[in-house]
Amino acid sequence: MPPGRRSLQEWLHWQESLHPRWMDLDLGRVREVHGRLAVPRPAGPVFTVAGTNGKGSTVALLEAFLRSAGRRTGVYTSPHLITYNERIRVDGADVADDSLLAAFGRIEAVRDEVPLTFFEFGTLAALLVFADAACDCWVLEVGMGGRLDAVNIVEPDYALITTVGLDHQEFLGDTVEEIAAEKAGILRRGCVALYGDEPVPAAVREAALRLGLRLRSPGAGFSLAATRPLWSWRGERQLLEGLQYPPGGTIAQLRNISLVLAALEQHDARLIAGAAAVNAIIATARPPGRFQLLRREHEWVLDVAHNPQAVATLREQLATLPQAAHTTVVIGLLGDKSLEAFVASLGDLASRWVTCSVDDPRARDGASIAARLRDLAVVDVVAAGTVIDALEQARALAPAGGRIVVCGSFRVVGPALRWLGIY
Repeated sequence: MPPGRRSLQEWLHWQESLHPRWMDLDLGRVREVHGRLAVPRPAGPVFTVAGTNGKGSTVALLEAFLRSAGRRTGVYTSPHLITYNERIRVDGADVADDSLLAAFGRIEAVRDEVPLTFFEFGTLAALLVFADAACDCWVLEVGMGGRLDAVNIVEPDYALITTVGLDHQEFLGDTVEEIAAEKAGILRRGCVALYGDEPVPAAVREAALRLGLRLRSPGAGFSLAATRPLWSWRGERQLLEGLQYPPGGTIAQLRNISLVLAALEQHDARLIAGAAAVNAIIATARPPGRFQLLRREHEWVLDVAHNPQAVATLREQLATLPQAAHTTVVIGLLGDKSLEAFVASLGDLASRWVTCSVDDPRARDGASIAARLRDLAVVDVVAAGTVIDALEQARALAPAGGRIVVCGSFRVVGPALRWLGIY
């Protein structure tokens, strides 16, 4: 039976039970329902963002630049940290429950017997919300991969790929090139194609060539000079000097900014209104849980890093902070994530590790994470229960002024933000 008029939480639970496979990579079903809904495209452009890491930051930057120019944006991102509503934003504000419930009701009314995944329901709801709110440009973040992600039912005008690294190998392939081929699936004939990292994977180059696209990438359409204390960016028609570093100040962050500037220059160069305006956006357009610092009795660092590439960037960012006399790492992981990558990047910084069990059926048990850390010759390990248990133990055991790094999953950082009273 359809859920009828229920709360948002009831709808979400029902969606999870409707199509129990947590991931079903096939676009036929969601395309069918999308066609029945007849969702109109926006009057302005669609930006689709894929990549192993940096998607959330890239989406936040695009949203900030577009809104600064008076555009009414519809932004779809995932996963969420605290509430489901974070996934869908209209003109900078999280979607209201009523709008989500109305969208879910319309999807259910036309779905008939077509099964949809949790993510597909959310994607279709986002498009309906954006159309109803008359958003004139959309920024869509791919959930995983690209070619078979539900977001890919929408033809992009601008296709941005941030980085390609190892993650979700069970679904995307075991090599960088295999994963790159999946992410390159967002490219379309006639779109503006951009890649943010270097070197560019061969699979991305080949996909662009096959579609007759000019692929813009670092050194081929735009570039940055990471000088100190300020950096600069050069596009095809513009040069920006005197750019400030964001907190953390890594090359990965600069590449995200550079990628966004390149996309905006191709869309409307007037959106890049000089270095001062760019600096103002860099300083404020930061999604939560990305190298987020909070100084209280202890210095808290919260970062959703959950794969080798991301934790290597986290290590670089930590190196920009004053050296800490004592660092506690609070970590929880989903089952397919590499604990070894965290030890390789953070092992020499960590004085103590506190493990936890993430609230997700795919999660690794905190005790098993602790046991594996000991196998890897990590000496000071505390196995906590829940995320909150781990945070409380980390705070109780850490010396005053010590650093506590919370990482490994959105499902760790989200509860930590709430527990710390930030959201």
